[in-house]
Amino acid sequence: MSFSIQSLCVFCGAQTSANPAFEASAREVGKYLADHKIRLVYGGGSVGMMGAVADASLEAGGEVIGVITTYLQGRELGHPGVSAMRVVETMLERKQVMADLSDGFISLPGGIGTLDELFEMLTWSRLSVHDKPSGVLNVGGFYDELISFTQKTQVEAGFISAEDAANLIHSTTLPDLLAKLESAIEQGPSSLYRK
Repeated sequence: MSFSIQSLCVFCGAQTSANPAFEASAREVGKYLADHKIRLVYGGGSVGMMGAVADASLEAGGEVIGVITTYLQGRELGHPGVSAMRVVETMLERKQVMADLSDGFISLPGGIGTLDELFEMLTWSRLSVHDKPSGVLNVGGFYDELISFTQKTQVEAGFISAEDAANLIHSTTLPDLLAKLESAIEQGPSSLYRK
């Protein structure tokens, strides 16, 4: 399958999980993006899930752009082998640069920082800061409760519409997730809700 997506931002944990399936999924994503000539944009780290996704993409000959803060770079956490590294001052700048460089976003398992990035991009879509799709690769049911909370609990409580909830695209397989992101890019935010 070929994709019109040229650049994807991947959000994921800076730690290594106790679940080996999560790191395996990061490596799968990195390799898959490289194999399909999709540039990887990510948080610039050399450790944890971030390091795994970057390493796998680089090993497969992919282009990898890291975006990291001066603080994290100063702690020598930046990946030394990426194709390009953008160093910024703040976490907000980091998210803005990653968004500017990407056609869409995929969140893998991760911690509170990953959730912050995921929901920031969803919020920016809702506020028309950008019209780029956000998806989660639901590895081993990691995001089951979050998907339910967003698409059911939040809608039932009246905080978000079903159309806005549909902006959280999800799948358990990477090819299916990318196909859904492609559709959302072509048809606009909440396109999956309208089907």
